[in-house]
Amino acid sequence: MTKQQKSEVIDFLTGEFKESQAIVVCDYKGLSHKELEELRNDARTNGTKVQVAKNSLVTISVKNAELGDIELNGTNIFLWSEDQISACKVADKFATANKDKFEIKSGIIEGQIADLATVNAFAKLPSRDELLGMLAATWMAPVTNFTIGLDALRKQKEEEAA
Repeated sequence: MTKQQKSEVIDFLTGEFKESQAIVVCDYKGLSHKELEELRNDARTNGTKVQVAKNSLVTISVKNAELGDIELNGTNIFLWSEDQISACKVADKFATANKDKFEIKSGIIEGQIADLATVNAFAKLPSRDELLGMLAATWMAPVTNFTIGLDALRKQKEEEAA
């Protein structure tokens, strides 16, 4: 890569990392091109971005984004998203399906270096959409229960009248 290309990659990743809430670092040694495409497609549908980049460029980008110092070695693929959960879920799901070839190493969640256990814990949390559904169900519960009660009263009145 030329200096210009390296600079462009660093600028791109710095901008992306500043906007993201979670960055997951994974080892992808042994994955085929088809399997990497599956990962990218799954990530795209879940609002997560995926890129393979040189460790030195990512280290500089993380520092430029003021997310601390991260030590990287080996072959790495990076997943990041605007929320804390999406990137962790995508990485965890793919790691489960490809245990021999794909491994979560570490991450950065909300500006803090996170280990494998932390990334896995975030992967187990419900997604934003699931949380919104749970909140809507909670808000609708009183109305639902009220209408069920009114319907039961109406049926009781009909039975008494008959």
